[in-house]
Amino acid sequence: MTNRERALAALNYEPYDRLPVVHFGYWHETLDKWAEEGHISRKTAKGWGDGNEFCRSLDEKLGFDFNWGTIAGGHTDLRPGFAREVIKDFGDGRRHVRNGSGVVELERDGAVSIAQEIEHLLVDRESWEEHYLPRLQPDPERVPKKQLLQLRREFEAGKAREDKPRGIWAGSFYGKFRDWAGVTGTSYIYADDEDLYAEIIDTIANLAYHTLEEGLSHCVPGMFDFAHFWEDICFKNGPLVIPSVFEELVGPHYKRITTLLRQYDIHIASLDCDGCIDALLPIWLKNGINTMFPIEVGTWEASIAPWRAQYGKELRGVGGMNKNVFAEDFAAVDAEIERLRPLIALGGYIPCPDHRIPPGAKWENVCYYTKRMREEF
Repeated sequence: MTNRERALAALNYEPYDRLPVVHFGYWHETLDKWAEEGHISRKTAKGWGDGNEFCRSLDEKLGFDFNWGTIAGGHTDLRPGFAREVIKDFGDGRRHVRNGSGVVELERDGAVSIAQEIEHLLVDRESWEEHYLPRLQPDPERVPKKQLLQLRREFEAGKAREDKPRGIWAGSFYGKFRDWAGVTGTSYIYADDEDLYAEIIDTIANLAYHTLEEGLSHCVPGMFDFAHFWEDICFKNGPLVIPSVFEELVGPHYKRITTLLRQYDIHIASLDCDGCIDALLPIWLKNGINTMFPIEVGTWEASIAPWRAQYGKELRGVGGMNKNVFAEDFAAVDAEIERLRPLIALGGYIPCPDHRIPPGAKWENVCYYTKRMREEF
């Protein structure tokens, strides 16, 4: 079997010869450390990106089969994005910088964590119509037509495809809104102007639909195996949005897109959302999103098991492997594999480190993990 066949068999509760060994990329600091240790070249560390040639060569060295985050598709974000602008330089390695989303952040030399948000440009209808709405208009240039047509020619000619499932980008309907306005800002917009709140969501979602529709018009059924959405709208205690409002305003957009996907024989709809997602799960499932990712093991110990018990086999998952064991020893890796064993037995599930692999990860532990996964599953 190919890794593509293995992945689709696993997610569809079908037999497979072995489970694919999957990851979701690395922190750049992790790659820099491995380059310093001599495991990879500095060229690989600098050039790595999801699914590119450096990613594929690194997968081979470590023993991974593929990166789940490798997807094709159109551009559904701000176009153009905001130019990076230094608003204030404090002279001590700190500065206020406006980023590509229009948000002013506190940037620090050497910092690698998520930056502190200082100020948001999107606060009301005036700022929406002046700065954001014009950047969210459908445009054929958002669609990588040449790439899609080349993939179609290869597919129709029966040429061997890459040995992994092929994903297509389906958009983000609330996560980007949260990026632009912030958690507090989106809450104030909802409280002050519900019509604007709904308009922003509709605009973002309609752009995603039209971009995907245009992209798929250059494709044929069978070219793509799954679609991928991104939201990141939960934290350790639950959603950053009112679930009932989310269901009313966002749910129908998911349904519209998953209906379109099924016309192209795409039945796996994967959604990336961090945090405790339990309150949003039924909304996603009801509207055709059936594969949860990354299933954060985090402080709340997320697992596919209770979700499967509650929602049945329609719910699938990719993720849920505690990447922190890579910083420990072989015994910790073995223990994590044993923890995963009953979850794998449920079917419809592919373990994957639940985020980018962090700098604490030891090269030899990652290699040991991929070897053991091949041996055991």
